[in-house]
Amino acid sequence: MAKIKDRDTLSIVSGLIGLAGIMIVDGISQWADLSKRSYREASAGIFVSKREAMRLEGQILGTIMNGAVSILGANFIIKRMSTNGRDKLLVKGIMSGITFGAIATVIPNIVPKNRVKPKDATSNLSYVLSNVVYGLLTTFASAKLGHDSLFDVPPQNDYLKPTEKTSEQVKLSPVAR
Repeated sequence: MAKIKDRDTLSIVSGLIGLAGIMIVDGISQWADLSKRSYREASAGIFVSKREAMRLEGQILGTIMNGAVSILGANFIIKRMSTNGRDKLLVKGIMSGITFGAIATVIPNIVPKNRVKPKDATSNLSYVLSNVVYGLLTTFASAKLGHDSLFDVPPQNDYLKPTEKTSEQVKLSPVAR
């Protein structure tokens, strides 16, 4: 299987894989009556009324916004792995998911116009579980689908050189340098 050599493309792919995990866990939480509001409704509630957030158009808007945040989170995870390496993926995935999820969950809750924010602990715990699944899926997808050259850690001394050029280095023409 060909590995992805571009960080942005890898962010999109792994972010959408993580988003799928969020949506599955969120759907199960709503089905089991653990969560009062879906992630999609909470996200859409930032932009539209509570009634609109629950309609199909609001659900689509919420999914698009969640996708954008998931891709940004994947980009953050990939940059961290580029710096810190691809070892201990389980711990890195859980911590990245909780950290980025906490930030993504706080933003809708502090927006004064958001009328769809969840106020109960069970819904918020469901979001935390969704964020852990997101972090794990995104981290593992990035590590497995990304080309080794994306994760070459800068050498700690001047004697070690990267194993391969990154896609950004390959794209640079001699004139641009």
